[in-house]
Amino acid sequence: MMSLLRRYFISGLLFWLPIWVTILVINFLVNILSNTLLLLPQRYQPDAILGFHIPGIGVVITLLVILLTGIVVANFVGRRLVLLGDAIIGHIPLVRTIYSSVQKVLHTLFTPGGQSFRKVLLVEYPRVGMWSIAFQTGDGAPEVTKTFNNGPMVSIFIPTTPNPTSGFLMMVPRKDVIELEMSIDQALKFVISLGVMQPDNNNTVVPPAITPFIK
Repeated sequence: MMSLLRRYFISGLLFWLPIWVTILVINFLVNILSNTLLLLPQRYQPDAILGFHIPGIGVVITLLVILLTGIVVANFVGRRLVLLGDAIIGHIPLVRTIYSSVQKVLHTLFTPGGQSFRKVLLVEYPRVGMWSIAFQTGDGAPEVTKTFNNGPMVSIFIPTTPNPTSGFLMMVPRKDVIELEMSIDQALKFVISLGVMQPDNNNTVVPPAITPFIK
């Protein structure tokens, strides 16, 4: 009897839990987009202008503003204004460091043909004989490559599980990493699911015997 109840409970949990998590994530994103309207003065907010609240109006307005901004900055005049704004921000201490760093990261991630987070790697971490999924974020810093004189280096990001937004940034010799025939989506699902969701790819590279970078 107990085993039967346990089986029913787990079946129900497996049905409702993904729905609940999906709703939480969507609700989180919607709240972020809606809260951008709080930056407006109270009298200019949609609720004050219309006199009543429309659910989701903040999301629609935010997406429209992003789209219209993209249309403006994509033309010649818009690009000149962006360059002028960058120049002004570039003279503000601390702000310029944060702004330029975020700007470069986003440009790298969303620029077609970029190599950041385009390759899934296998690295021997945290010790010899144990392998971890990693993402290549770029080439190693020239100063590091010159210091170690161990061939080309790559910078990698090793995500934690089940939260892949945290992890470890490392620079390792290119010869000590293995590139996998796995998409970014497959790798993220593998990490988030604690390895339960296996990539649907029969051509994934099996780690050969290579020289480990961790002694």
